[in-house]
Amino acid sequence: MRISKIYAAYKPVISFEIFPPRTEDRADIVSRLAADFRKLGPAFISVTYGAGGTTRDTTVEIASLLSGFGFTVMSHLTGVGHTVKEVDEVLARLHAAGVENILALRGDPPRETANVYTAGDFAYAVDLIRHLRSKGVFGIAAAAYPEGHIESPRIDLDWRHLKEKVDAGAEFLVTQLFFDNRVFYHFLESIRRMGIFCPVTAGILPVLNAGLLKRIVSLCGASVPAKVLGLLDRYADDPVSLEKAGIEYATAQVADLIANDVDGVHLYTLNRPEWVTQLLNNIGYKRREYLPASQAGLAR
Repeated sequence: MRISKIYAAYKPVISFEIFPPRTEDRADIVSRLAADFRKLGPAFISVTYGAGGTTRDTTVEIASLLSGFGFTVMSHLTGVGHTVKEVDEVLARLHAAGVENILALRGDPPRETANVYTAGDFAYAVDLIRHLRSKGVFGIAAAAYPEGHIESPRIDLDWRHLKEKVDAGAEFLVTQLFFDNRVFYHFLESIRRMGIFCPVTAGILPVLNAGLLKRIVSLCGASVPAKVLGLLDRYADDPVSLEKAGIEYATAQVADLIANDVDGVHLYTLNRPEWVTQLLNNIGYKRREYLPASQAGLAR
């Protein structure tokens, strides 16, 4: 199913992200994840794509596997470092597996080759979006950055680039994670004033441990509000309690977002269904059967 059809029929749309396991038993791992996630009934599952396409084959493998299990799947795809021919080969494999949706990203080169890496045929995400749109067979999503991309010199410039991606063919947006809902609401109001009216789904990840938080902030530049810093201080020597408090904080975020009529919530699962299950139980979310596109108009 094209995910844009789901956003046209349902609100809020609850979706998950997983990453391809690096071990040889990845098919077994994903099969177990699929069994756990099926109980929760996500609208779709997205599958990440490593820097410079380092997980290209496993991303296609896992996306194809999930599609075969009956999930609506969105495969991440990065442009940097890839030629048109390479991207088309990936798209052909995904299409053959029934994957109809792509999250188009610029991507980053692998760290160990960053100084010698070539940009390929897609310097920016908008270039990849235009190429995907020319194919006419995929639903297209783009990434959005409520606090601006970490490499952008100004937040308004980043949001102008976001509008270019929407104008080029992105049908809905998935945000980078954030820890303060006020940041998201300000972002949403700002881009609506700019003329971006497509669905925007909020990316959420709980603080599960201090190391994870530091790694996330260093990579994406998300700000850390005082409440989260307070949790880190309070539970510095108690990782179990920190994880519990982090899930409770994320639960409050999601509940507030839903109360404020967001288009959707995208949970960055880290391949850990237990916290996702707990959060959805906490908010009283009831499993939903997303209908085929032909019936979607009856669902809202």
